[in-house]
Amino acid sequence: MRITPRLLALLGLAVATSVSAAEPRYDLLLRGGHVIDPKNGVSAVRDVAIAGGKVAAVAAKIDPAEAFKVVDVSGLYVTPGLVDIHVHVFAGTGEKGSYAGDNSLYPDGYTLRVGVTTVADAGCAGWRNFEDFKTRVIDRSRTRVLAFLNIVGNGMRGGGWEQDLADMAALPAAEMAKKYPGLIVGIKTAHYAGPEWTPVEHAVEAGTLANIPVMVDFGADKPERPLADLVTKKLRPGDIYTHMYSGLRHEQDASGHVNPGLVEGRRRGVIFDVGHGGGSFAWRIAVPAIKEGFVPDSISTDLHVGSMNAGMKDMLNVMSKFLALGLSLDDVIKQSTWNPAHEIKQEGLGNLSVGAGADVAVLRLESGDFGFVDSFGGRLRAKQKLVCEMTLRDGKVVYDLNGLARPDWETLPRDYKSTSDPRWAGGPGR
Repeated sequence: MRITPRLLALLGLAVATSVSAAEPRYDLLLRGGHVIDPKNGVSAVRDVAIAGGKVAAVAAKIDPAEAFKVVDVSGLYVTPGLVDIHVHVFAGTGEKGSYAGDNSLYPDGYTLRVGVTTVADAGCAGWRNFEDFKTRVIDRSRTRVLAFLNIVGNGMRGGGWEQDLADMAALPAAEMAKKYPGLIVGIKTAHYAGPEWTPVEHAVEAGTLANIPVMVDFGADKPERPLADLVTKKLRPGDIYTHMYSGLRHEQDASGHVNPGLVEGRRRGVIFDVGHGGGSFAWRIAVPAIKEGFVPDSISTDLHVGSMNAGMKDMLNVMSKFLALGLSLDDVIKQSTWNPAHEIKQEGLGNLSVGAGADVAVLRLESGDFGFVDSFGGRLRAKQKLVCEMTLRDGKVVYDLNGLARPDWETLPRDYKSTSDPRWAGGPGR
């Protein structure tokens, strides 16, 4: 048979078609894990397929032949990437004693290894220094970093900065928030020591102008500013009261019950967030409150230099505390994924819907004898804790505790240098 140019072209087309037909549909398949996806009402063993950085399919059985890489996660829990809406990560300025400086932490070392893929910085920067924060940290982090903008223009720099009523202007804060929609997700007021309502009122004004929620760390406990008035009169539905179990501002009444104002505030639609931190979580407040049914809307860490090695430690440690308090794993995952994403109006996060960005946490629920410490040194004993096995960010494996996604080294070529692939791995050396 004579080989003509036309025959060669047809043969080339056939080969290309065959190669194309053999190309896997999915970059990565997480197979056999117990998926907990509260937004979509899923809590069952499911396979999760990922392609192009997005969730491509969630089903009882997905053919492994359709995936370039298959990871067996049977016996583990597969959840949306965790969303921590109270952290302090404006690091790198070198300013001593400042949350726009040395009190903050670079996020990536404290997030991905515990399944957290999104954080919201809680007011370290104001409108005057937000763009510096964006350049130094937000634009350089693998973790998705969002922000509550401080109503104080200079941000959370301590001392006189945070007490300067003249620097708590609503309009420039709102304008900065509108300049970066979806990145600035709220307004923060914190640490005010005076008797005036000005910080809260101006924060709410800025939040209203920018159509974003306000988060309140109520600062000093002042009789002129009762906590009940804050949550029943000053805040709007959808605004967030953080440090809900601190006991520092009459979260508990004299009889040992939840302050009735907080219950009324929740009825009005105010959101209650944990914000554990170094001094804002007490068993003596949390235990009776949980027994009364006053559970958190969202679980958050208040990560900073004073909490990272103390009772707080990290997001999974805080989540495990609520398991020890009797909440179900499904509820704890909801309070750490979909609820916080919804609170900051980022509904594309905190879920495993088909088409959503593939931020995923693979968690192990360990059994044993554990102890969890509050912010004041009290211990609660428990039998379970959560551990992160693997974290995916935009479909890439960015943390892998036990190498579940990696081949045994004996199976590799003698001179192997890297087992990464851009379709599923987080980059060279990861």
